[in-house]
Amino acid sequence: MGHVKDLWTRPEEQPDGKVVRVPNARHGKGKRWLAVWLDPDGNERTKAFTNKAPADKYWRDQESARDHGEYVDPKAGKGLVSELAARWLASHPADPATLETYERVWRLHVGPVFGKRRIKSMTKPSEVQELLSKLEASHTASTARLAAAVLGGILNLAVADNDLKANPVHDKFVKVPVQKTERPNVWSDETLFAVIDAHPPELQALPYVGATTGLREGELYGLADVDIEDDVLHVQRQIKRIGMTLCFGLPKNDTAREVPLGMATRAMLRRHMDHWPPVAITLPWEKPDGEPRTYRLVFTQPGTGKPLYRQLFNRYWSPALVAAGVIAPPKRSASGHLVYGTNRKYGRHALRHYYAAMQLAGGVNIRELADYLGHSDPAFTLRVYGRLQPNSQDRARQAVDARFLRPRGVAESGGEK
Repeated sequence: MGHVKDLWTRPEEQPDGKVVRVPNARHGKGKRWLAVWLDPDGNERTKAFTNKAPADKYWRDQESARDHGEYVDPKAGKGLVSELAARWLASHPADPATLETYERVWRLHVGPVFGKRRIKSMTKPSEVQELLSKLEASHTASTARLAAAVLGGILNLAVADNDLKANPVHDKFVKVPVQKTERPNVWSDETLFAVIDAHPPELQALPYVGATTGLREGELYGLADVDIEDDVLHVQRQIKRIGMTLCFGLPKNDTAREVPLGMATRAMLRRHMDHWPPVAITLPWEKPDGEPRTYRLVFTQPGTGKPLYRQLFNRYWSPALVAAGVIAPPKRSASGHLVYGTNRKYGRHALRHYYAAMQLAGGVNIRELADYLGHSDPAFTLRVYGRLQPNSQDRARQAVDARFLRPRGVAESGGEK
């Protein structure tokens, strides 16, 4: 059982046999009252106080938390949040590309605010909310969500290590910005073909395949000849850049998939590979020091045969958008470089939007479309592309009219009663 100990006096028996407390050598020095309690392991723990009442309350609170399974070591959490962040990043199981994103968000947004704080001081949800609100206002909702994920993961580790009682990021007061789902901007056939034709001949098949298979950008760059069958395209890898190193890796969500391959796409791929045969490319697998793997890639840099990646492909994509009238011509910077306007809706994702709209118009359902696009959750596909489904009002009218516009009394078989 816990108790309070007086550090300034000691018991002394008087000549009459009574025991009284008298000043000891520590009298008047330091804090007088010592709260004493037992931790969950049965070890005696202490903490000094100036006044007796807070000391008495403290040991009672500690033993109550112990008995309810909510005990946190008072000496825990003295380390810095930055030290905990380094441990979290080093032990996180995410792929290297994701870890690179987390490290950047920590370094640019979370670390400058909380890095020098003691772990045990991270108790106020209001401070977390203040950071997220500022990031949403100055950057994007996506940046704020990433910051919440990074800080939440770091402090989850503190809770697991008993350095923190509760994670303030998960408090109901904290409102993580919700990702807004905007209606996709779907190009017309004329715009798509104008963009395709504006590419160099060696690369015209790339946007064509993107628009007819729905592959992600990195999956197009990682497409190999062995992935192409008569009527199926096997999506088994992507090219991603980690730091300054290009790597092969599994598609997003670490899941390979199959996409139906139409006759038009097969013909385009055959013509492309007849003119520009696949090139054997060797890259590390999943991380810069990963196992080297070699694949004969369908699309490579014109003239060099080196692998494509997002930043490099911009030099072909942006001029094609200008030529097709999708974006305005570039402006010259003070240094004389051409600067193109940037907007996510004009990125390579436009090819996936075109593919999704085309499939829905052709009667493919959301569940099937999610599989073809590589979405792990069909609900996400529905949120993004649900409004692109063909209008069902005409079908609804026809269903009613088929029953109620025929003469009454006509049996289901079509004969009269």
